[in-house]
Amino acid sequence: MADPTPSNAAALAEYLAWHRDAGLDVATQEAPVDRFVAGESAGASRPRLARPASAEADAARPSSPPAAREAGPSASELAGAARSLDELRAALEAFEGCALRSTASRLVFEDGAREAAIMLIGEAPGGDEDRIGRPFVGRAGQLLDRMLKGIGLDRSRVYIANVVPWRPPGNRTPTPQETAACLPFIARQIELVGPKLIVCLGGSSARVLLGVEDGIMRARGKWRSYPGAGGVKALATLHPAYLLRQPAHKRLAWRDLRMIRAAVAAGL
Repeated sequence: MADPTPSNAAALAEYLAWHRDAGLDVATQEAPVDRFVAGESAGASRPRLARPASAEADAARPSSPPAAREAGPSASELAGAARSLDELRAALEAFEGCALRSTASRLVFEDGAREAAIMLIGEAPGGDEDRIGRPFVGRAGQLLDRMLKGIGLDRSRVYIANVVPWRPPGNRTPTPQETAACLPFIARQIELVGPKLIVCLGGSSARVLLGVEDGIMRARGKWRSYPGAGGVKALATLHPAYLLRQPAHKRLAWRDLRMIRAAVAAGL
């Protein structure tokens, strides 16, 4: 088979530039590299595809002075400045510090009653949520509605959100960087809602918000305290999407729901 690589310098420069613009800027290495572990240090040393001479010349030109490239407000600053849920939503709409914003169809901010005493928090939206713009509206959301109904609740008595408000492509798990970028916003959302009980739906939510290191099967069904907002009572339970895949574990979720029902009966 003939080698498709161009032979002359001009064509080669154009060939490399096309790949670089497509995002293929890392050369193949002999040994695999874990980018999550290596972090920025690996990014500084990894080999990159050569740039054409014109690009090298552009890079050599002096850049704008630091004063002309002032950084925008951080996520913590934007979230902290919000004095209402509407202001927090507007801050998220304008936030450019999470790449998921550019791949998702829309922001998925909230559902339910803003004055609710119970706040349910999942990991991130799925396809149906991304299309409609509300959390937990797909099959998992329908199961969540049935779970709430089983203990005498519905969406008019709870508030629902996600740690990450944008859908990751292909419903993949959000990266630690994406979660960290969004964390100040969900923390402020909790403060503004002021719930008396937080229910973490799934292990990811429990890990991020409660600092739980155990898997969800060991973490669920135990009263904990959310460290922010003055130490709100919290409980981790199984995510409805997990229960759709493992229906035999619905009995475990029911035990957790009974704990929530008892807390409501006791005034939380």
